[in-house]
Amino acid sequence: MDVVLELGVAFLAGLITAVSPCALPVLPIVFAGAASGGRRRPYAIIAGVVVGFTGSLLAVAWLLRELHLPQDLLRNLSIALLFVVAATLIVPRVGEVLERPLARFSRRPGGDLGGGGFVLGLALGLVFVPCGGLVLAAITTHAATLGGGERVAVAIAFALGTGLPMLAIAYGGRRAAGGLRSFRAHARELRAGLGALIAVVALLITFHVDRTLANVGNPFGSLDAQKSCTAQLDFSGRCVHETAKLADLGAAPNFVGITDWFNSKPLSLNRLRGKVVLVDFWTYSCINCLRTLPHLKAWWRDYRQAGLEIVGVHTPEFGFEAVPHNVGSATKQLGIGWPVALDPHHSTWDAYKNQYWPAEYLIDKRGHIRNEHFGEGEYDRTERLIRQLLGEPGPARAQLADMTPTGLITPETYLGYDHQLADYVGSQPVPDRTADYKAPKEVTQNGWALSGRWRLGPEHTTAGTDAELALHFHAADVYLVMGGRGRVGISVDGHELRTISVNGISRLYTVLTRPELLDAQLRLSFTPGVSVYSFTFG
Repeated sequence: MDVVLELGVAFLAGLITAVSPCALPVLPIVFAGAASGGRRRPYAIIAGVVVGFTGSLLAVAWLLRELHLPQDLLRNLSIALLFVVAATLIVPRVGEVLERPLARFSRRPGGDLGGGGFVLGLALGLVFVPCGGLVLAAITTHAATLGGGERVAVAIAFALGTGLPMLAIAYGGRRAAGGLRSFRAHARELRAGLGALIAVVALLITFHVDRTLANVGNPFGSLDAQKSCTAQLDFSGRCVHETAKLADLGAAPNFVGITDWFNSKPLSLNRLRGKVVLVDFWTYSCINCLRTLPHLKAWWRDYRQAGLEIVGVHTPEFGFEAVPHNVGSATKQLGIGWPVALDPHHSTWDAYKNQYWPAEYLIDKRGHIRNEHFGEGEYDRTERLIRQLLGEPGPARAQLADMTPTGLITPETYLGYDHQLADYVGSQPVPDRTADYKAPKEVTQNGWALSGRWRLGPEHTTAGTDAELALHFHAADVYLVMGGRGRVGISVDGHELRTISVNGISRLYTVLTRPELLDAQLRLSFTPGVSVYSFTFG
């Protein structure tokens, strides 16, 4: 895409984002914040929004990768900053203390720093990131082959597009304030009122009202849609989006946004031209991906010499799956010999418009996608297509059983509040705080509940004292992604089975495996410090 067009699209996307439902918690603060202060205050607020929004978008990936910070850290810091701004407005003495280090700037002639507007805008810019992050990620994916400076320009264009409507709102706030006869006489009361408004909105953001609004009218759908394909299968066991036959689906996107390569030097599709390439999107804690590995290993063994190259694109679902050490360790432990590319920011994932783990894209020697397969199963068909593209005569070589579940089983169950706690049936959840929970004696079909002390987080929930988890499942196999360090006791329908130890990198653990489907009440007891992410079943 042409750079000028890229900037235009980014700017337009910013305009749309500024008036989207998820912007509603921010707009009252912009309106109110510009209603007092110097005439430059609206510009200062919007400048802060643009700088905060652009800077945080460009910095957050680096911070999370290099420092392994929790994903909500910047959001929490910005919320805290909003509360500080509110305090400076409500209690003038607090404002005087905080502004004292900058007093020498305010004494300069004409030194209107925006009356704290820039700081307010900066905080809003950080809070506003989740509102535009997905849209901006989609736009920058197309510009991933451009230089770093041009990517920054795209981010700035998006932020400016967001800032213009806010500037109009800010000046609307000033005109409204200018029309009040008693504005000067009641300046202190107005400041206190604005501070209270900012505090209320910050409180609403603290309780994730903005995240709820962000899903309203979101054309990309919720993050829950980006999951393993087990929930997307039709009755034949095939993913509903799979193409019916070998076809030419156009040139394959290159590998972009890759931060680390394992088992290989950095690769590109140009370097692989002349080979048949199977691009496998996976993640090491996904049971659906792990059940695919024996077939990938067989194809790698049987067809590598004939010209097949497999590239595993490891695109994380959870934060720990973006840590290079974890991915490298898992790749080695799983016995994977083909090249693995770490795609921590979903850049290659987005370039392929992928939505599933696992997903296989079969690419011919010219670099064109000839087949897509989402989810498990149909391994014999995929092997036939590989052989066809390689020009290999004769029957398929791999003779492995297809272990894809075919019966009706409990769907994947996430245990963090970012996934809306589907099928949770226990006492009232309390996000981001350690709290006491109580579970019913028996939970409903596919339901789950907590008891004892737990800390509920966006991705995972961490056990405290007397922590237990109850689940009513229908499956033969039960898997649980866990991290931390400790022990987990397992009982089914009141019968204690065994205890497993949790240590090392966060990963998938087998909780239960049976030869046939079982409908039962599972109860797990945890020592403090163990974190749980999601259940999957087989």
